[in-house]
Amino acid sequence: MSIRLFLCALCILPEGWAQAATGTVIGLVRNADGPLPGANVALVGTVIGVSTTMDGRFRLEGLDGGERTLLITYVGHVPERRNVVIKAGEVLDLGTIILHPNANDLSELVVTGTMAPVSRDASPVPVEVITPALFRKNPGPALLDAVGMVNGVRPQLNCSVCNTGDIHINGMEGPYTLVLIDGMPIVSGLSTVYGLSGIPTSLIERVEVVKGPGSALYGSEAMGGIINVITKDPVLAPRLSLDLMSTTWQEHNADVGFALGKGKLRSLTGINGFVYDAPRDKNGDGFTDLTLQKRVSVFEKLTLLRPGKRTASLAMRVVGEDRWGGEMDWKPAFAGGDSLYGETITTRRWELIGQYQLPFAEQVMLQVSANGHYQDSWYGTTPYDAVQRVLFGQLYWRHRYAARHDVLAGLAYRSTFYDDNTPATAIGEAPRTRNNAERRPLPGLFLQDEWSVSDRSVLLLGYRLDHDRDHGLVHSPRLAFKHAPSGRFTLRAHAGTGYRVVNLFTEEHAALTGARTVVIAEDLLPERSWNASLNAVRKWPDEKRFIGLDASLFVTRFSNRILPDYDTDPDLIVYRNLDGYGIAQGASLNVEARLGRGFRANAGATWMDVYTQEGGLREDQYFAPEWQGTFALSQDLPHRFTVDLTGQWYGPMRLPVQPNDFRPAYSPWYMLLNVQVKHRFNERFELYGGVKNLLDFVPADPLMRPFDPFDRTANDPVTNPNGYTFDTSYMYAPLQGVRGFFGVRMTLE
Repeated sequence: MSIRLFLCALCILPEGWAQAATGTVIGLVRNADGPLPGANVALVGTVIGVSTTMDGRFRLEGLDGGERTLLITYVGHVPERRNVVIKAGEVLDLGTIILHPNANDLSELVVTGTMAPVSRDASPVPVEVITPALFRKNPGPALLDAVGMVNGVRPQLNCSVCNTGDIHINGMEGPYTLVLIDGMPIVSGLSTVYGLSGIPTSLIERVEVVKGPGSALYGSEAMGGIINVITKDPVLAPRLSLDLMSTTWQEHNADVGFALGKGKLRSLTGINGFVYDAPRDKNGDGFTDLTLQKRVSVFEKLTLLRPGKRTASLAMRVVGEDRWGGEMDWKPAFAGGDSLYGETITTRRWELIGQYQLPFAEQVMLQVSANGHYQDSWYGTTPYDAVQRVLFGQLYWRHRYAARHDVLAGLAYRSTFYDDNTPATAIGEAPRTRNNAERRPLPGLFLQDEWSVSDRSVLLLGYRLDHDRDHGLVHSPRLAFKHAPSGRFTLRAHAGTGYRVVNLFTEEHAALTGARTVVIAEDLLPERSWNASLNAVRKWPDEKRFIGLDASLFVTRFSNRILPDYDTDPDLIVYRNLDGYGIAQGASLNVEARLGRGFRANAGATWMDVYTQEGGLREDQYFAPEWQGTFALSQDLPHRFTVDLTGQWYGPMRLPVQPNDFRPAYSPWYMLLNVQVKHRFNERFELYGGVKNLLDFVPADPLMRPFDPFDRTANDPVTNPNGYTFDTSYMYAPLQGVRGFFGVRMTLE
């Protein structure tokens, strides 16, 4: 009763008594990609401050009247100061406050190196990050191209006819790179090329790249490195985002994303469409320079808001694509015939990713994923029909022990089903062969301890044990150490092992081409590797400028390595375990800078020495340049214009040539240079356009004997004295020359 009387008394008090003579400030904090939750808004000279909500909004109450200064900060962004005049009893709305990314992105949150969210500079494992702001400096229809902005990472086209590709990290081939989506190994083997295609860039929060073996945490296939695509949280994503782009080659790409929901359930939907349907033959060899493609991808992510900020999400993606390349007059009706040569691939793919944090006091996470990949294709007269289904489950527990030990323990299980129409999944001898689809279970367990030895040093110990039905127990230990004597210098050392269970027909496009016959010379053993790296970071921060250096040394040694032999016979590709060892070693240097007003630079170079040693004979690895580098230079101009100059450059790399080949065995030095001009009209709308491959570089003679793709006269000693045969593997750079592009982006909150 007394409480009711007290409340009634408050209601009849004079207005001046009930309200304090203070003011309130409200606003929204965001960057170019959307709202920034958790940004700090503080009143300078006081202890008053708040953090922004999940939608980037803030409310500062109880402020004395008069002139005041607000300081708005967010990790990885340039701080913003606002002078305001606060009036007692009034609410001051500052509207939208835009924070710009800092050239020093070493404090960004990363998860790939240790399976735990930590700031990039605190991670004991070196992690490189691609943000949407970086890959929008050179926009493209697929994320496969964007990862080439990372020093030491190179998208590789494996066929000059069908244009399928993969990703090389530090000179190591695509099958050594594990691609994750939201931390889940959703992409592997048959589907590698599609893992980074068809994901709308408007839905990507960031892409994390870890170089070197990661088998201690992620198991098979993480021998060379890991690429983890982190999608946006539906709670933080813009209500609507749109990105439309076209090129003078008549390539058309559309990315549409929208977020829905207000209560506990939030959804994020993304749709990507790409069309290229205008055959071109600028080099005059009678074949398409770029594969014709029609692709549609739909992505859906659901998030349930739970007490204690526990994770609960479900994501789905479906991809459908039709592509073909070949002779200019080829039509789909010619598929499988020998009148005109063409390669056609029809792909249908689905993916499912789920994560759920169990309701325990400590973090116990359940992660599941499943995917199905279906491919119907012709490589000349060679059919290739395949299906692959992968089921993955993982349960891990994280525990903080004795204040200095962060322990991670988990169980994992992956089951792979693979079937095709090749001898790889057949048993018996003709004509009594019968199908024998491969079913490969791979259970494992892992343990990791991140020990804070001191306030400046961290020691990471990891171990994984997997069981393969053919190869028994596989051990994968790793060790990492970070020492940061100051906030401006960090030293990291890392050593670990990797392994890979091989299926050539799901991983090697060369094994599918109709131009050569595949020979597997022996029962292939799993590949093993060990790696060591040393990384040093030095920063010179300043209020008006920033310079950062990131240098690394690395070496990887392989045993049982499996490499394709193109040289023994020009009509064959022979696969066998290397009776020796392979080495991939080198050094890299990255430079980040913010100088002057609105100038940002990011550049890097990598020296690599990748080779095999067998029987006293050393051979350089195919498609591994000794030198490669990237750069991105940006300058803000008046009236909200920005100019971006980006590029990748490569030194000579060994190429597969035929006996007495007239083409060089090593590629020339070359650069892919791009320029873009962007104009932001307001915080919601911008236009961009520019030129790709400004130097108009294209490889010479990518096809051998394109006039006789079925080798009808290859054995004629008069017209073909060197015995050349049709081949599509001499491919080290895109065949697209200089071209313009134009696009528009729109974002609505």
